[in-house]
Amino acid sequence: MGLEAVVNEIREKGQREAEAIRAETRAEVEKILKEAQERAAAIKTAAQEEAERTASHIINQETSAANLAVKRLILNAQKDVLDQVYSASLAAVGDLLAEFQEKALTSLLKRAAKEIREGVVHANERDTPIVREILSRDKNLSGYTLGSPVEIPGGIIVESKDGDLQIDYSYRTFLDEIWESCLKDVSDILFT
Repeated sequence: MGLEAVVNEIREKGQREAEAIRAETRAEVEKILKEAQERAAAIKTAAQEEAERTASHIINQETSAANLAVKRLILNAQKDVLDQVYSASLAAVGDLLAEFQEKALTSLLKRAAKEIREGVVHANERDTPIVREILSRDKNLSGYTLGSPVEIPGGIIVESKDGDLQIDYSYRTFLDEIWESCLKDVSDILFT
């Protein structure tokens, strides 16, 4: 065997070893790349899931905020309607017929006389002549004098002579009592 054959054999052996090393390196590189791709895919999946959770959370928050805003608008609109109904009711009670006003004021004065024997009666300007007439003709109300007109939609306000006691029998007071006790029913009728 000549020197050339030994060199060829060494060269072939070197090439085989180099090829084996390259194959081993390629396998290692592929393994590392595959692991890196798997980690990247896992990171990407986790990031997508987190982004979806965050987006879902934000959407839920925004939806809740929008629903709350809509509910607030509806409640404000309903309150406005209830306020209009209250005002219309108060105006309607104040605009009842004169015969009704006289009967109502007579009844209220008799009721007040049970609590305050002597005092001053205040009514609105429209009802002052009616109250004056009732006080002048009913002997049971002789302890009362007519006071100055007050800004009420109807009814009376009676003060004791010493000013320590006051009874508010104005229509607004009665309507407020009824309104408070029936507000849910009124709301149900209007908004259901």
